[in-house]
Order: sequence, then C-alpha cells, then structure tokens
Amino acid sequence: MIVPEDPTYNGAILQPLICRMLAECGKGNAKVDVLANPKAAGFEHAKALLPQIVERYTHYDLLLFLPDADGNDRSPAFTGLEREAAVAGVTLLCCAAVQEVEVWLLAGHPQKIGQPWQEVREDVSVKENVFEPFLEQYGDPRRPGGGRDLLMKEGLRNYDGVLQRCPELATLQARICDEVARQALAAT
Repeated sequence: MIVPEDPTYNGAILQPLICRMLAECGKGNAKVDVLANPKAAGFEHAKALLPQIVERYTHYDLLLFLPDADGNDRSPAFTGLEREAAVAGVTLLCCAAVQEVEVWLLAGHPQKIGQPWQEVREDVSVKENVFEPFLEQYGDPRRPGGGRDLLMKEGLRNYDGVLQRCPELATLQARICDEVARQALAAT
C-alpha cells in the first residue's frame, strides 16, 4: 500500500514506480494499491493520518509513505513513524522525493527537460517550473492524472537512469528488497 500526499496525481506516478521496484525485488506479481481512503492532502495531513492508516491496513505486507521533501529533511519524522508502525506490527518504509514526487517521473526523461539535472533536483518549485510545462507538452489531458501514469511507465524504460538520478529511490529499493527477503525468511 502506497500512502501518497495526493492519491490522484502522485498515485499515478507512484503506482507504476513501486510495481517496478517490487519486480526488481522478485515480487513482480505483487498487488500495489494507492491509498485513497482516507485521502491525504499534503505532508502534514498524511503524517497525521498514518496512525489510523497503520491500524486500518495491518493486513498489507508493506506500507510505503512517499511524500514530497519540499526542501525539508523528513528523516527525523520518518524514523518516528516507522518505529511507531513497527510497535503496531506493521512494516512502514518512508522515503521523501527530492523535491517533489514529480521529479521521479522527470528522471526517466532527462533528454526532454532541456536543463541540467542538478538544477531540476535542487528547484524547490520544480513542479511549477519544470514538471507542469513538461506535462503540458508530453502528457495526455484526456487521461486521469493528465497522462502521468503513461509518462512514468515510459520513463521506467530507463529505470537504472532513474535510480542514478534519484539516489533516494535506489535506497528505497534496497530497503524494499531487504524487507521482501526478511518476510520470505519469516514464512519458511
């Protein structure tokens, strides 16, 4: 279960990304849901909902909280959230997108962006400055999410490049693979 800040738009990016990560971890047939109820609206709201989400969705093997960093270090909050979930018997892994989840989609399309990657990563207004013009040019307004799902799937053809350009995703994948291995050992 993916817990995004915004299930409508971010969910369209995160669902194909996490499906690919799980496939890389040997779980290509895993069912990946994006939390829509309760619907979060921003980091603080999603963070406040997490105890309720953990309690309601204990039947999932893994919960992933994947918000935007928005120029902030989220690691202290993540440590506490993961610890609280573990006490409840739930595996929660948190990873903030630097700066916005939309950057993870852009990482699969560096040739189409037209500016140095480091500038994209450091822009705290990357959604407005880079992503929205990109989506307008390459997206599909007839699709839910404006075509974010298709653009993410297309970008995942360059999956190794996405992980290189967004090292937090490489770290998340390693953590997911470790958890998949841990759960497999526990089942034997």
